[in-house]
Amino acid sequence: MLTSLTWPALAFRNVTPVEHAPDGRLDRDFFVDAGLVGGDARITVRRDSPEDAGFREVFVSIDGEQVAILRHGDAITTEVKAGAHRLRAHNTLFWRTHDLVLKPGEHARFVAVNRAGWGTFSLLFLLGAMPVYLTFERETGSVSVRQSP
Repeated sequence: MLTSLTWPALAFRNVTPVEHAPDGRLDRDFFVDAGLVGGDARITVRRDSPEDAGFREVFVSIDGEQVAILRHGDAITTEVKAGAHRLRAHNTLFWRTHDLVLKPGEHARFVAVNRAGWGTFSLLFLLGAMPVYLTFERETGSVSVRQSP
């Protein structure tokens, strides 16, 4: 719905929310229609650090939906809607979570590393199993926003 003010060339949109998401928050479509949000963002998770132990998979999920199982040397890039997201990674023993808010066109990059601790290999010989510690961090300087043409 367009309404004009005293200046004939200016028109402003009525940005009254009409729909809500099931959990009571404003629906994303409201923000897109209002011109406040648009475009998709990207998340990249890689597991190629030289400090990685090289074994045990890392399971990655976004907003509760599993998106990848990363082995050493793997990487995943996925497009998500701009807005708030919960990114989780685990190696079945240790869990790490990042809550983030992405702008339209933003690209967030993360690195996951399975690290062997000081007693890891001694426990392998004693128990036949060993703990591998998970480090899951956002890369510094990883925010990039794509410019619209």
